[in-house]
Amino acid sequence: MSRAEQATLEARLARLAREALGASLAEIVWLEPGLGRRRFARLKLEGGAPASAIARIEAPEDPAGRPPGVAPEPPLEPIRALLEQRGLPVPARYASDAQAGIELLEDVGDDSLREVAARASRAERRRLLEETCDLVPRLQQVPPAPVAAFERRLDAALFAYKAELFADYALASRGRPATPAEAALVRDAFAAIAGEVERAPARLAHRDLQSANVHVRADAEPGARLVLLDLQGAFLAPPEYDLVCLLRDSYLELEEAERLHQLARIRPRLPDAPAEAEAALRFDLLTLTRKGKDLGRFLYAARERGDRRYLRHVPASVRALRGAAARAAAADRRFGPLAELVDDLPEQPCAG
Repeated sequence: MSRAEQATLEARLARLAREALGASLAEIVWLEPGLGRRRFARLKLEGGAPASAIARIEAPEDPAGRPPGVAPEPPLEPIRALLEQRGLPVPARYASDAQAGIELLEDVGDDSLREVAARASRAERRRLLEETCDLVPRLQQVPPAPVAAFERRLDAALFAYKAELFADYALASRGRPATPAEAALVRDAFAAIAGEVERAPARLAHRDLQSANVHVRADAEPGARLVLLDLQGAFLAPPEYDLVCLLRDSYLELEEAERLHQLARIRPRLPDAPAEAEAALRFDLLTLTRKGKDLGRFLYAARERGDRRYLRHVPASVRALRGAAARAAAADRRFGPLAELVDDLPEQPCAG
């Protein structure tokens, strides 16, 4: 962004804060970006309430983040408003500038679940995870509404996209590109997973319920301290999908006993209450595709953008993939060849 464009953007932010909140803009603090290209800034305000707000600023997306021919993610509204109406914890919305792609939102602080849980005691980490898992049945109980989330779903095109990312980038972490036969093997395995998942119930899912997208209010009590962020990607998915994102999080690696504890608590409370064996198999199949995609994105960012920040999360991703692949292969021999490929993935990759 040029200096002139930056100055224009900052003037818009100041005007939005003044018109929406009656406050003057004292300082703009730009926050570290994630894998996407959206920008975030903390606006420190004077002469009104609140004392700060978060500006969420859209940017041209990276088409590599979605399958060819699939529409970009919808805007934050109205899914944020729908979840707020249903009593789910989301940031308040103060104002927007549609022309500039700016949403002015409540500042819920810098403490993500990822950071708070990492420094918490084992008992406190369990309580935080239980509170987060408790939100999953509540999300799945949201009835269909005329918002884009209920028109989007985890489908064959998304599984095919995940397969290509895994074949092109994750397999290349071995120090050589995937052979055509290996790439075909991945595509076939992910297509088989898509077929298994298609038979599952479809419920509203956050889609990226990782610890980085759940924040913990510093001044709130347990049970009322969590806030869900990054909501615009919500879609319909199997009941286990959000649990895979959280309990197989590359940013907050959990012990197997903790994962099993949380699954045992939440599974019977899901609206569809899937049978234990059925849920366990789907959990592993979804782990293969979700972690395969995450691993591919981490390595894509390093190789194509020179952004190596996420390479530190590769080992946890590989370990999650190995466990899921071994269990899936034991349950269904169709996934045996994929398990062999996964077993060869290095925890310290050759990223390019």
